[in-house]
Order: sequence, then C-alpha cells, then structure tokens
Amino acid sequence: MLIQWYPGHMAKARRMLIENLKIIDVVVEIIDARAPLSTRNPDFDDLFVQKKRVIIMNKSDLASPVQTKRWIEYYKKNGIQAIEFVATNSSRKKNAVDLIEKAAEDEVVRLKQKGVSKTVRAMVVGIPNVGKSTFINRIAGATRAQVGDKPGVTKGKQWVKITPYLELMDTPGLLWPKLEIEKYAQHLAFIGSVKDDVMDVERLANYLLGELVLVCKDDVALRYKKIGNIENIEYIISNIESNYDLLEAVARSRGFILSGNEPDTERAARIVLDEFRAGKITKITLDRIEDIGKYDNVEDNNNEK
Repeated sequence: MLIQWYPGHMAKARRMLIENLKIIDVVVEIIDARAPLSTRNPDFDDLFVQKKRVIIMNKSDLASPVQTKRWIEYYKKNGIQAIEFVATNSSRKKNAVDLIEKAAEDEVVRLKQKGVSKTVRAMVVGIPNVGKSTFINRIAGATRAQVGDKPGVTKGKQWVKITPYLELMDTPGLLWPKLEIEKYAQHLAFIGSVKDDVMDVERLANYLLGELVLVCKDDVALRYKKIGNIENIEYIISNIESNYDLLEAVARSRGFILSGNEPDTERAARIVLDEFRAGKITKITLDRIEDIGKYDNVEDNNNEK
C-alpha cells in the first residue's frame, strides 16, 4: 500500500529550519507516542546533530503506558531525555518546561557567570499532526499558535514567549523526501499524519483493522461485535490486500447497510479511523522497540525485485 506524501512546501520548511538553527539553543522534537519510530523524521539526526535535543512523547494517553515507558528508557540510553505528554492536559506542563530548561542549563550557567541573563530559545519540530502547536499553546497557557486536527495547519515559523527567559518557535510539520519503509507509512496514515483525502480510506482502515486484530483482537471485537464471530482471522490478515471481511464486519456491527444488504464499507472505514485516532478502540503503541531495523531488509529486498 504505497503512499505518495511529500508536498512541495516541505523543502521550503526544511530550509527555514536550517536558517534558524544559529539562534536556537534547544530542539524540542514532538512525536506521537503511538508511533515513536514512524513519527520521528530521520533527517533530524543530521540536521540537529550539534544542538541539545529533547523528545516530547505527545498523545501518550492514547498509547500503551508500558510501551511509552520503554521508549523513554530507550531514548535516555541513547543520550536524549524524553517525557510522556498530553497536549490537551496541563498536568505535565511544568515537566516539559523543566526538561527544556535543563537541556540549556550549561549555556545559561556559562553566560550567567559573565553577568548575562540568557533567554533560552527552543525550536519545536516534528512531522505534521503530532501536536506541535497544541503543545506550545498548552505550555504558554493560552492560544498563541495556530492549531488544527489535520496535517499542514502551521505554514511558517511562530515565536511564542513562555516565560521572561524561555521562547518557543513553532514550525511547520516536516516530512522527509522518501519513506523507504512501507509499514511506517501505514502507521503515519493510521494516526492521521497523512491527509485522508489523498488515500483510499477503505484500504487504509482495512489495513488498520488487520494490524489491530493481531495485537488486541479482544478489544477490537468488544468495539465491533461481529469481528468476534470471524473464525478465519489468520487467512483474512494474510490476504488483507484483497479481503475486506473485517471492514464488512464493522459495517454490519454498526448497522451500516446499503440497499441489497450490502455493507457500507466506506462509512465503516471512516468510523474505524476516527475511533482509533480518538483512542476509543484501545490504547496501543503501533511501533515497538523490537521493531527497530525489523523492516529495513524487507523493504530493501522488495526494492531490488
């Protein structure tokens, strides 16, 4: 299920990030806790190699708490401090501010010894729709940055003053030119980081159901009763490209029936995507630490064929 996803304005956004690096003390990377691998732009490692970095695992209320803690430990072992966060809730606001200020502490102390009160400038980065602007507004305690529930809302940089000595710069969501791992592309589409209107939502929702059933069949069946009656799940998942039994079961569970007793799979698909993104099906982390490098060789082999 290939996804074409690199709009032309991304190159402009990338240039803007590079141009502003010289005035930045800390890079704050926002990722989606449900997809910690898929929502990290691999270009950032090279772009920000000379900068202090922290990671905010946003939307952690929708992810597996156990997996979120494992990812935080993983980042820590690799030299990057991270915290879980819910941008729609203020309970972690102080933790986020402390994390950013801690990252810039050495420079602040150095300048203070010279009699200079340093204002920390942090650049907030991430791919589309991970909640960068919502995060900034939560930290600021007011609506300062433009927000939306679709990717591509922020068009240019926006500076937001948090405290007398801390400023955050909001930036447009930045994808990377070529996504070589199809599984990660699917995860990005599942959580809404790629616009639905450029994809076949029925295929997308069908793939999502197939992945969810593998991990948490009972939760899915609790939400969509008729999925629990399907016996040949393994066959369906192995033929998910052409088999829509799972999506049809969702349609029948909700009574989405067209004339001739045909299931309305398009309506069912939109319900599945909406309910998954709202955390109504289950709290799940699509990317596991064990997945690191798992799909690399598979994709390389496919490209060689």
